[in-house]
Amino acid sequence: MNKQALFSDGTDQYVYPPEPAENQEVTLRFRTARDDVKEVKLVTDEACFSMAKKYTTEVFDYYEYVIRLENEPFRYHFCIQGLDGTVCFFNRYGAVEEPIQMYDFMIVPDFATPNWAKGAIMYQIYVDRFCNGDPSNDVETGEYAYLGARSEKITDWNQKPAKTMAIREFYGGDLQGVLDKLDYLEDLGVEVIYFNPLFVSPSNHKYDTQDYDYIDPHFGKIVEDGGEILPEGCMDNSKATKYQRRSAGKANLEASNAFFAHVVEEIHKRGMKVILDGVFNHCGSFNKWMDRERIYEQEGNYEPGAYMSSDSPYRSFFHFHDEKKEAWPCNGSYEGWWGHDTLPKLNYEDSVKLENYILTVARKWVSPPYNIDGWRLDVAADLGYSNEYNHLFWTKFRAAVKSANPRAIILAEHYGDPKDWLMGDEWDTVMNYDAFMEPVTWFLTGMEKHSDSSRPDLCDNADYFVNAIRHHMSAMMTPSLQTAMNELSNHDHSRFLTRTNHMTGRVEHLGHEAAEAYVNPAIMREAVLMQMTWVGAPTIYYGDEVGVCGFTDPDNRRTYPWGQEDKEMLGFHKAVIAIHKKYLAFRTGSLKLLMWEEGILAYARFHVKHQFVIIVNNRSEHATVHVPVWPAEIPMKGIMRRLLYTYDKGYTTEYEEYIIENGEIVLNMGKHSAIILKKREY
Repeated sequence: MNKQALFSDGTDQYVYPPEPAENQEVTLRFRTARDDVKEVKLVTDEACFSMAKKYTTEVFDYYEYVIRLENEPFRYHFCIQGLDGTVCFFNRYGAVEEPIQMYDFMIVPDFATPNWAKGAIMYQIYVDRFCNGDPSNDVETGEYAYLGARSEKITDWNQKPAKTMAIREFYGGDLQGVLDKLDYLEDLGVEVIYFNPLFVSPSNHKYDTQDYDYIDPHFGKIVEDGGEILPEGCMDNSKATKYQRRSAGKANLEASNAFFAHVVEEIHKRGMKVILDGVFNHCGSFNKWMDRERIYEQEGNYEPGAYMSSDSPYRSFFHFHDEKKEAWPCNGSYEGWWGHDTLPKLNYEDSVKLENYILTVARKWVSPPYNIDGWRLDVAADLGYSNEYNHLFWTKFRAAVKSANPRAIILAEHYGDPKDWLMGDEWDTVMNYDAFMEPVTWFLTGMEKHSDSSRPDLCDNADYFVNAIRHHMSAMMTPSLQTAMNELSNHDHSRFLTRTNHMTGRVEHLGHEAAEAYVNPAIMREAVLMQMTWVGAPTIYYGDEVGVCGFTDPDNRRTYPWGQEDKEMLGFHKAVIAIHKKYLAFRTGSLKLLMWEEGILAYARFHVKHQFVIIVNNRSEHATVHVPVWPAEIPMKGIMRRLLYTYDKGYTTEYEEYIIENGEIVLNMGKHSAIILKKREY
């Protein structure tokens, strides 16, 4: 039995319709080598069905079975009997000797992810560091105090972030800056902008939400200014009257929301989508519900915060360990996320009012006039105090969001196996750490994603890569895989380009310069080529496309280097993005691993009309590579055309042809190189 010919997946070539409804008939297809097997059976939890051979090509036979779904998840795998009586099984992991249920294919009736998000080119913007379009809304030095020191305005855009505790540093990036750079983003090929949090917050990262109802005026519009900054040495924010007016004054808040609606409208006019960051597990100690800093008490027209008053309408929003009446005012016994008193954990189980409030927030921003296109959910698995409640809440969250905007996406931050949340009634997909960022990073660099440690044994270890990628991809159904956020870098991890220098450590120990020393742009280009040709939504962390370096936060949050870009890296990104966007195969096509050995990986992406082969040579030496291309449904004889080739000296899009003989191509690959080949049409 030719096991390399065996194939099926969840794409529309093998499951039709690929996102079926309840009680709908579905055609399941399986592929074998031509005249190579005696029987193919579809095996479900309850029965076994013999599949019929429906059609044959030069190389393959295709078997089909039509089944009607009910309302429960449908799990299945295939049993294949060879002409000599041998038997093997095929599931999400591939051809195996014994089936394991966790690797079964699965279809959930009525579960669909938005088509616009499948394979979409996403761009993550950490707003304070992207572009300063409106200096009038910049945070002032001494405007308020946070974590024992006053806020600081950085006047040199190119200054590196502080090595520690950089959350009080502000460079002035804002939504006007994003508006000013929409031409740049459109020219790059961006289809979705994912914003790190935009709601009112005292930090530059804004994962400590102060007010979920409003965009931060320091990112939006300050139409009524005034008040005083804190005197030198003063840490009492009840005296920070300038910050109180700016961040809690209704005129500024409403103007900022109106401006955000305008920004989204302008983004939509260019055919792009918008995803907001939702931080719903915890809020910030500045939050109007807590008001530990007495921002809202001083501004007036707000209910008292739970920190100051036991009679606060928000008291049940938090868990106080000391609930005696005399613990107020200034009751600091509330529970903080991971013990951080600046990040009060939200107490959903004891407050229906809180739950309803957050669900209202979820609907509000995906509805007019804001019309965002989805949520990225911060530390989503941590929300609540129990696993049971966590799942219950996200079920309600999905219902709320989808009722307001059925085409919105719900994308969660998650480390570890996400399958329990991806059953069709909670999240749509995840930030793809386990099934993309980590395996790619280990294979190409041997570095941990924070640059905290190295594993030289995993660098170039193709067996480890293949086993890891197969295992972790099996945790997601195809609609989730096709929309998963495939990142190389982000605000929580070291920049990928820095990982190519194999230095372990953080900026406070190694310094900023070490993040830029000995980096290898050729390995970065290999990674980007894989990112743009893998299953999922390629997501660029702002500045990666122009060679920004940095260890893990705060160093990974450097400013975008306007006027000092790495033009070659930018040109490479534009070229490979254009290829990705041109062909449907990279959005919803099948993925098949073709061959792998130390430092070398070859895989295919294919759909009805187009077939592609991608080859990566991560070795620091040239290699002659023999790649079987026929498993990608490419003819046994023909021509493959080079679309893009990157190597240690640069990259090229010049035309070159490769001959297919007996279903195989042979290439000479330079060191640290990668190539995209397309079957030539006649």
